[in-house]
Amino acid sequence: EHGMYLSSLSQALNGFVLVVTSEGLIFYSSHTIQDYLGFHQTDVMHQSVFEIIHTEDQPEFRRNLHWAHNPPHAPEGEPSLEVGKSHGSSAVIYKPDQLPPENSSFLERSFVCRFRCLLDNSSGFLALNLQGRLKFLHGQNKRSEDGSALPPQLALFAISTPLQPPSILQIRTKNMIFRTKHKLDFTPLACDAKGKIVLGYTETELRMCGTGYQFVHAADTLYCAENHVRMMKTGESGLTVFRLLTKENRWKWVQANARLVYKNGKPEYIVVTQRPLVEEEGGEHLRKRSMHLPFTFATGEALLYQSTYPLLGFPDPFQSKEKTSKFKKTSCSHGGRSQKNGVDPSSLLGAVMRQDKAVY
Repeated sequence: EHGMYLSSLSQALNGFVLVVTSEGLIFYSSHTIQDYLGFHQTDVMHQSVFEIIHTEDQPEFRRNLHWAHNPPHAPEGEPSLEVGKSHGSSAVIYKPDQLPPENSSFLERSFVCRFRCLLDNSSGFLALNLQGRLKFLHGQNKRSEDGSALPPQLALFAISTPLQPPSILQIRTKNMIFRTKHKLDFTPLACDAKGKIVLGYTETELRMCGTGYQFVHAADTLYCAENHVRMMKTGESGLTVFRLLTKENRWKWVQANARLVYKNGKPEYIVVTQRPLVEEEGGEHLRKRSMHLPFTFATGEALLYQSTYPLLGFPDPFQSKEKTSKFKKTSCSHGGRSQKNGVDPSSLLGAVMRQDKAVY
């Protein structure tokens, strides 16, 4: 029954499906949530919906989850103490005979809430219209404290659509936008299907070792690192234009925005939304950037680190490709600092030194 209801909702072109239990847990989300909020389907399933709803809109969402628009512990206009947390104990369990019939118009829902959005065309939140109804959620097989089976409870089944229709530009560029997921030090964790097409790597190759900086052009590393630091302080990197190394050993310009994703109030990982740019757009950004920087450099070693080059006791990475790959293996196998030379392969210097000169 749920499957039929969801598939009919999914026919809507501009939106995603959301099923939220009476206590505020996301029971189901369609994969298209990623196109609107930037979160992957697996990031939100079985999490509290209040983690991704604007604080001011949480009481409104809580009211709409309740069959009579009157949830416990949440007097009108006052946010509940449990807002933002999922407490199974705070949900009141109802017997079916205490509730209106499921086909009652009383259980229809249509309301607006701002949801956390990781995409770079938003202000951090996206206003969504949720339209659907409360329906019994079967198959949860929950039990009460005394061990007896609990009856199915009402859950919100809704299609969520943005209030603002997408602009022509967004529609045109949406097909090329890809997303990557990183640890806090920027080590790649995942890449969506479009990213694999644009960059040519498999997820395993992206995660092979070191932070993601070994894929960044040496002349862009400082600029990216500065925005990385800004993101750790403010939660967002701002638009960052830089070159990524593709599998074919070519540089691809991208315009990216990185955002921190928090769980229980702590930063947990980074999501980066990236749009490929043509060579001319990238060159234009580089010219603007070089006006702000006191120096320019091609591969960045000496100017970037103000050190004599090559470093003593450090194998020259700009030798033949065979030696480079051998060096890559040894630097990774230490899993951190290389004893021989004291350069951490996952540092900015280590990342640049592991790159093959041929790519420049």
